[in-house]
Amino acid sequence: MQPRPDGWTVDDLLALPEEQTLLQRTELVDGALLVSPWPGLEHQRLLGKLQSAFAAAMPAGTELLPGVNVRLGAQRLLTPDLVIVNCPGSDTVAYAASDVLLAAEIVSPSTKMQDRILKRALYAEALIPFYLLVEPREPVSATLFALEGEDYEPIAKSDNGELHLTRPFEATLRL
Repeated sequence: MQPRPDGWTVDDLLALPEEQTLLQRTELVDGALLVSPWPGLEHQRLLGKLQSAFAAAMPAGTELLPGVNVRLGAQRLLTPDLVIVNCPGSDTVAYAASDVLLAAEIVSPSTKMQDRILKRALYAEALIPFYLLVEPREPVSATLFALEGEDYEPIAKSDNGELHLTRPFEATLRL
C-alpha cells in the first residue's frame, strides 16, 4: 500500500480489497496507516476469557463485539480487540465512536506503545466513555479507565487475576 500525498481516509481504507488487509491488522491515524500482525494464540485465548466474562453481565441495549472497526473521524479508524456498543444489531463496516461504550485493548508485543499511549489518547479524544487495557504478561493484569474531562482516569484495577467492575455495569472478569 503506497503512501498518499494527502494521507489515507477511512473510506480509502475500507475500500481496499480484502486480500490486501486479510493477513494483517490495518488501522488509520491522521491519514497514516498502522499495520501490525494479527494477534497470536495467547492473545486470542485472553480475548475469549474477556468475552465470556462480559457476556454474562451485559445489560440490555448493549452488544459485545471483538475486532470491529471504529471510526474516529475522516482519517482515523481503529480496530479495538473488543468493544461494547450501545446500538445492538447494527449492520455496519465501521461503528462511529459515539456508538462505543467501552473499547478494550490487549497489549501485544508489536503494539504495546500504541495500546498504552496512542490508542488511549485517541479513544479519549473521541469521547469513548470507558477504556479497558489488559496486560497479558504473567500475572495478567487489567485496568479500566473512565473518561473524566479530556482524559481517562483509572477506576478499577485487577487483583489476583480478577477485575471487579461497578461501571459501566457490574461485572467480574477473571483473567
